[in-house]
Amino acid sequence: MKTHCRHLVVVLGDQLDRDATVFDGFDPTRDLVWMCEAVEESTHVWSSQQRIVMFLSAMRHFAAALEADGVPLHYETLREGSLADALREAIAQARPQRVRLTQPGDWRVLQALRQAAGTTPLDVLEDRHFLCSAARFAAHARGRRQLRMEYFYREMRREHGVLMDGDQPCGGAWNFDADNRASFGPNGPGFLPPPTRFDADVSTQAVIALVQARFAGHPGQAAPFGWPVTRAQALEALRAFVDERLEHFGQWQDAMWTGEPWLYHAHLSAALNLKLLNPREVIAAAEAAWRSGRVPLSSAEGFIRQILGWREYVRGIYWLRMPDCAEDNALAARHDLPAWYWNGDTPMRCLADAIDQTLRHGYAHHIQRLMVTGLYALLLGVRPQQVHAWYLSVYVDAVEWVELPNTLGMSQFADGGLLASKPYIATGRYIERMSDHCRTCRFDPGERVGERACPFTTLYWDFLLRHETRFASHPRLSAQVKHLARLDAAQRDAIRARARAVREGRFA
Repeated sequence: MKTHCRHLVVVLGDQLDRDATVFDGFDPTRDLVWMCEAVEESTHVWSSQQRIVMFLSAMRHFAAALEADGVPLHYETLREGSLADALREAIAQARPQRVRLTQPGDWRVLQALRQAAGTTPLDVLEDRHFLCSAARFAAHARGRRQLRMEYFYREMRREHGVLMDGDQPCGGAWNFDADNRASFGPNGPGFLPPPTRFDADVSTQAVIALVQARFAGHPGQAAPFGWPVTRAQALEALRAFVDERLEHFGQWQDAMWTGEPWLYHAHLSAALNLKLLNPREVIAAAEAAWRSGRVPLSSAEGFIRQILGWREYVRGIYWLRMPDCAEDNALAARHDLPAWYWNGDTPMRCLADAIDQTLRHGYAHHIQRLMVTGLYALLLGVRPQQVHAWYLSVYVDAVEWVELPNTLGMSQFADGGLLASKPYIATGRYIERMSDHCRTCRFDPGERVGERACPFTTLYWDFLLRHETRFASHPRLSAQVKHLARLDAAQRDAIRARARAVREGRFA
């Protein structure tokens, strides 16, 4: 390792970007890049094998690209212990004048590395990968009682000139949600373009073997693995999405179908979150596809809203509220996450399908996360921190800044309504409408009690009973609460009894 260097430049596993601020002014004669595969980053939550492969393979490919460009690099392959302990040792060996670090995406990591730096000056630099800085978002939030994504999104559209016609939104509307909620209908999706998957090269194969040996007890499977782990692959995946799937993404973005994990979705979030792609180029590609007449505005806008709207918004929420928001539990949920979330062994077809594909691929699209796995945990009353740990564990795109606000705020309403204006609750009828899962399921989404009652439907009514007082005057939920007035004491008791059986795993 180079000693007495000027800058020890720390590159974390989700910062694989040659345009990052830490490389500004980099001098290969005086500076040194440091990267480390620390076991703790795969064990502080029970990370799935697919997720571990994603991070380690992408890191190794990025390191190889740095070395090919002649960048001085000290790379530590998988080592026991924490990232902070490894950095402390690296500082002691390299004795740099300063340590430079792009702001991590995890508050825990930032605090640990600050402590590890000790008396060596540590420069935590702005992450310009994002279109909205934490300070810019804090200014947006100042004085607001509620932080609605829609208003933030409009500001971002105006500020960055995205899908704008002068000072007005293209098409005369800010969003086209009404056009983007279709189900596939009884005949299913029909022909689907194949997902963009990549063969594992020698480096990725070595990582897969390592993960299968070192993390054999972790959930899911390391292979097959087909995610992009280089910038070139990520750019190819972006091109394929825009050319082959974006046209139909808007209309079908909320639809589900058994055995079809990929559908018309982008599958770019992991590449974005590891910084293999820049959100500006992703947004520009989608807008250019609309302006050239290749895709409808509803599809381009719906996709761009996820990048320029939700992605930037939840990061702002995260850095505005950490660390307190990690303990949010506004609904006082106290139950444990069912053990079958880790293996998919449940008779509920929608959950079995979503969890099975999650463990095989490290992926599920946003409706499967919000309205299947997330909805069930919300209705069941699972402690939100356990739900958060599961999402952070199993998905290849899970980095805490994006995952935690989405899970605790959007999915579990644990923040009490700061992020989402209401709890996203529904009976099994929603899943029946948006998928084919109920066709082969033994439960009836129209029944709330009895052996054939859909657990989603039972738990929906139980949720309303448990929170009747809280939401009786809620502007967006009171209409649903009012339906409880039709239930007599015996019906209420029957719902509670069936819900209790479901919580105990007694589905029959």
